[in-house]
Amino acid sequence: MAIAIDCFARYGYQGTSIDRIASAAGVTKGALYYHFRDKEELLFAAVQDRITEFEQRIVGTVSPATDPAGALAEIARICVHIATKNNLRRFILTLMVEALDTNPRLSDAFQGILRRFRSYLAGIVRVGQEQGVFRDDIDAALAAQIFAGGVIGAELQHYQDAERVDLAVAMDGVVAQLMALLTRDRDTNKQRRAGGSGVGSRRHTRKEQ
Repeated sequence: MAIAIDCFARYGYQGTSIDRIASAAGVTKGALYYHFRDKEELLFAAVQDRITEFEQRIVGTVSPATDPAGALAEIARICVHIATKNNLRRFILTLMVEALDTNPRLSDAFQGILRRFRSYLAGIVRVGQEQGVFRDDIDAALAAQIFAGGVIGAELQHYQDAERVDLAVAMDGVVAQLMALLTRDRDTNKQRRAGGSGVGSRRHTRKEQ
């Protein structure tokens, strides 16, 4: 399974054959066909196995109820750790892009994966809104889309140009930008209530608006 994931990550679905996987794994094609009907079945088994592992790790590690802002940062940290330690994230992103026009079944599977991820993120944002940590005029689903897009974009840039794009730094930037969006007006209102009523305060308000 690990060898298959590495091959799919490097060569994509179309560029990976049972012959290639068997050769890289040091086994016969017959041994693979004993466990999997064809390449597609092997691929789906790999996707399901690794995505389940990733989702369970997120749910088991992140604690949004006690610290929603920290939970979003922890999700980004986990993504960085996985992306720099093995080919799982690259495997998923490679196939996600390739499946758009070539494999409707796989595309449907990735659609479900992304929807679950965004739903989980939106839930964290709502927890923060209920606790007064995040501003309540931001659509939680939109914030989740922005965060997921930032995570995926940072990873793609890193895979394309690891020499210039430090994934950990880029992901810290994604989290910082989201936090600025989720907390900006809330912090401004706190400053106003604290007594900022002079000309400088009004200029600051106009600039923010």
